[in-house]
Amino acid sequence: MLYFRQLSQHPSLMTTPAPNLFGYRRHWAHKFGPAPFLPMSRAEMDELGWDSCDIIIVTGDAYVDHPSFGMAVVGRVLESQGFRVGIIAQPDWRSAEDFGRLGPPNLYFGITAGNMDSMVNRYTAERRLRSDDAYTPGGIGGQRPDRATVVYAQRCRETYKNVPIVLGGIEASLRRIAHFDYWQEKIRRSILIDAKADMLLFGNAERAIVELSHRLAAGEPIEQITDLRGTTFVRDKLPAHWTVIDSTHVDTPGPIETHPDPYAASDPGTKSDAAEQTKPASPEPAVVTLHTRPKGLDRSHSVVRLPDFDTVRNDPVLYAHASRVLHLESNPGNARALVQRHGQRELWINPPPLPLRTPELDGVFELPYQRVPHPAYGDARIPAYEMIRFSINIMRGCFGGCSFCSITEHEGRIIQNRSEQSILREIENIRDHTPGFTGVVSDLGGPTANMWRLHCKDPKIEAGCRRLSCVHPGICGNLKTDQMPLVKLYRKARALPGIKRVFIASGLRYDLAVETPEYVRELVTYHVGGYLKIAPEHTEPGPLSKMMKPGIGSYDRFKAMFEKYSKQAGKEQYLIPYFIAAHPGTTDRDMLELALWLKANGFRADQVQAFLPSPMALATAMWHSGRNPLKKIDRRSETVFSAKGRRQRRLHKAFLRYHDPENWPLLRETLKTMGRADLIGNGKRHLIPSYQPAGTGDRPEGTRRPGAKTETRKHFRTQHSHDRPKVKSKRRKSR
Repeated sequence: MLYFRQLSQHPSLMTTPAPNLFGYRRHWAHKFGPAPFLPMSRAEMDELGWDSCDIIIVTGDAYVDHPSFGMAVVGRVLESQGFRVGIIAQPDWRSAEDFGRLGPPNLYFGITAGNMDSMVNRYTAERRLRSDDAYTPGGIGGQRPDRATVVYAQRCRETYKNVPIVLGGIEASLRRIAHFDYWQEKIRRSILIDAKADMLLFGNAERAIVELSHRLAAGEPIEQITDLRGTTFVRDKLPAHWTVIDSTHVDTPGPIETHPDPYAASDPGTKSDAAEQTKPASPEPAVVTLHTRPKGLDRSHSVVRLPDFDTVRNDPVLYAHASRVLHLESNPGNARALVQRHGQRELWINPPPLPLRTPELDGVFELPYQRVPHPAYGDARIPAYEMIRFSINIMRGCFGGCSFCSITEHEGRIIQNRSEQSILREIENIRDHTPGFTGVVSDLGGPTANMWRLHCKDPKIEAGCRRLSCVHPGICGNLKTDQMPLVKLYRKARALPGIKRVFIASGLRYDLAVETPEYVRELVTYHVGGYLKIAPEHTEPGPLSKMMKPGIGSYDRFKAMFEKYSKQAGKEQYLIPYFIAAHPGTTDRDMLELALWLKANGFRADQVQAFLPSPMALATAMWHSGRNPLKKIDRRSETVFSAKGRRQRRLHKAFLRYHDPENWPLLRETLKTMGRADLIGNGKRHLIPSYQPAGTGDRPEGTRRPGAKTETRKHFRTQHSHDRPKVKSKRRKSR
């Protein structure tokens, strides 16, 4: 425990290398050994000889003991440290009774909504209730509440008042500060405040949760644990000896019109934070607030003050500024702590966790997972498990930084790699032990398919970098893009005895793929099953610049390579591109140009995806504020248009499905208004016909035809020509 005492007394040690994740002295309960499945009932605890659990994880997903499910990873990691971990999966939240089924935990409740944000899980981009849930037995919807993290935490507090509550998972991670909530159309407080929990862990939290658990087991009160990276908590006042940096010093927003000081106390009649802490009665040194650019500042004792909750709630421009600063302070190598006042309390966000080293990540994925759902579910089918049960996760993180995506905000921009040997061992383990395996690996990837072992050429440059993306507006010159190690991994994987095929189903970053033509050749020749899904998202420069996606020229380069190598392999294969409707920065004319591109290239969308403003995303800040947080923010900065009305969002989706007769009346009206009536007619050069089939296009706006599917996923089929022979192909489900 010496390391803990030193770290607590000297916060500057937070910048030193993290201790080995598996180097701690194990808790005494390790003598019980690993459980076949983490117990979900008292009967299972009795069989294991447990009188209690040290930690209980409450989750909104069904319990699947597989490393693609967050609760299984956290549970098995804690078990490897010697702790007894129980699972309460999808409890009945309508009363507190179900939350006491395992008794009180000795250390804390760990609360997670599951692998998805509970609101994204339950509602479509048009705020319609989904009828299914891929993470529930039988795919049945409605088995978790809205804002599940908050509800579960409140029920746990109601059940056992004095047990600490720790939040985690993607819902908590993306809602750790004041955030825009699309479903209520307002700024909500940090989820930690709403849940009345003791601590929030963000990102991949193995480091933080392991150290937190050992310190709690050693008797340290949770309210005194304030030095862990990747944690968020509430404090009454700022600590002494720290320098508070006005966030406008981090990213100067430029001239702001006369406006109340966003860094003053919430009550205009009170003194500022700095003045409050210089009262003569206080024995502690003052906290200094800086509004200038100092030199020689001790970063380990510096905290950046974001505009407070009341300010960002009422001022969209400063909300966008706060969002930008949060993303600028996301590199573990140079990030500082952040603080944001909520009422009279201070929300403190420590720097992000340090990435796991390769041996540590190997250790996480090689824990004794059963790789199947808990036996309590019987033969019930869990759709999310069916998608990934024969897939292998080879890495974490994404340096793409797409403004609409949550991967970077949650997992970080630094790629964490598994070793080649560990990946091959997992394939062999699936082959030998996973029921139903037929020799086909469904995916060898992760957040992206082709970022394994890609990294900055210099660790010092990486530690000091503050770019929001390594590949936008172009690929950084410091990024090593050689994908030959991945080619060698593919070759070794498919050469294993008993392995028939290895598919790649994760999202492919095609602007990186073309940097290594041999990678594209290998992928196309051996790892594509007739169709390859990629995501250009749009064709026009305006929307693409707001998405931080490459121009359509990169897609054209990849398409040429794809077709060339498919022909060389003697295969008829097709690209299936994904596109987003109604993304911030997208005009009606942009969508028209995309529709014309789709028609010219013979693509017809079966289902389309409209932009959904997820918490904490930069694109969400654009949506709410009308400003571009990819650049410095002020009231004269670039404005961003967003299609928010139901009719206009429907129009943008209609352009993607220009071939659907249900959309023709709306498109005709719009094309005439835009002065493009020349695109209405019955020839090949026209976008839509002038006639209307009987029984189509006559429903009231906002209704759907019977049996129509909601926009749960993006899916495309191709029609390159009317005389092209039909290709029979089994579609693979993607993660």
